[in-house]
Amino acid sequence: MSVKDAVAQRFKRLCAERGITVNELATASGITPSTAYSMLNPERRDVSIITIKKLCDGLSLSLGEFFDAPEFNSLNQEIE
Repeated sequence: MSVKDAVAQRFKRLCAERGITVNELATASGITPSTAYSMLNPERRDVSIITIKKLCDGLSLSLGEFFDAPEFNSLNQEIE
C-alpha cells in the first residue's frame, strides 16, 4: 500500500466511524468537496500535507493522532 492509499483509507475509516460523509468532512474542514473527493481518488498521485492537516482539523485530530493508525504501520518503502 502506498502512503497516499493509506491516507485515503484512514480518512474513509474515520468518516465511517463518525457517521459523516466526505462532503460533510470537507465542509467542516473548510475545503471544497471536490478537493476531498480528489484526495480519495486512487488515480491522483499526491496529497498535500496542508490538505491532510485541514481535514484533521475538521475531525478535531492532531496529525500525530491521524498517523498513529494501522494503515501507516506496514507501508511499503517509497524508494526502491
